[in-house]
Amino acid sequence: MGNQKLLFIFNPKSGMGLIRNHLVDIVDVMVKAKFDVTIYTTQAKEDAKRKVKEEGALFDRIVCCGGDGTLDEVVTGMREAELEIPLGYIPAGSTNDFASSIGIPNDMVKAARIAVGKREGRFDVGQFNDDTFVYIAAFGMFTEISYETPQELKNVLGHMAYILSAAKSLAAIPNYLMHVESNGKIIDDRFIYGMVTNSTSVAGFKGMTGKNVELSDGEFEVTLVRPPMDAIQLGEIIAHLMGDETPTKMVYTFKTDHIRICSTEEIPWTLDGEFGGKHATVDIKNLCKKVQILIDKKK
Repeated sequence: MGNQKLLFIFNPKSGMGLIRNHLVDIVDVMVKAKFDVTIYTTQAKEDAKRKVKEEGALFDRIVCCGGDGTLDEVVTGMREAELEIPLGYIPAGSTNDFASSIGIPNDMVKAARIAVGKREGRFDVGQFNDDTFVYIAAFGMFTEISYETPQELKNVLGHMAYILSAAKSLAAIPNYLMHVESNGKIIDDRFIYGMVTNSTSVAGFKGMTGKNVELSDGEFEVTLVRPPMDAIQLGEIIAHLMGDETPTKMVYTFKTDHIRICSTEEIPWTLDGEFGGKHATVDIKNLCKKVQILIDKKK
């Protein structure tokens, strides 16, 4: 019986291109684990998804290296191609929220050892209209920041880049009139920000998605932020997002497996930190345990 075939896809630009310093060691880990390795460097946006859809079925395992956006593309490609093969993930982005949530270390060689291991975890992913996301779909204030902040700034400053960019936007925060339906619950209100998440971390910050977050429970955590009228309300919002459990009327939080959000205008959304298009209506469903990712056997 020959070696299993492994497709290794990586984004050479993620995280200042640090993978170049570890590439030989990473591939060596894969070869020592008895894999025949095919290496592919992504050339443009959506390239990882295309590669997986066109050739993923030829392999026994896929390992991707990059930021959350690269992982998003690979998972989307696997779902669209209906591939049920193990996926390894070596984080190399500026924040690596999802990797942090499932216990994959930032050390690339250690992550590579996990990626060629045998312990799989099954995790929920999201369906967003006809698209797929791994851990967050969001709109509003911080979302445009995430994909408009220059990559160079993200690389140098990490999650502080998001905060610095956000500070410039506080003077004129746009808000949107929305109709929200979720498991019989209806909300009509204005919001400056909203996120539907399956993660313990957002933009490098722990605790923003609430307490008791489980990544395989079939439910998302929803956070919807109302527009502040003064500095006191703004302070309440920031405190809440940073983990303060003091009750506030400025933020709606709840869990759901299905949510439909309608706005009076098309607004930009982000999926896993990348631009997800402009939409007036979005339908988001939890796809329970639909992705299998290699995890640390010690966890």
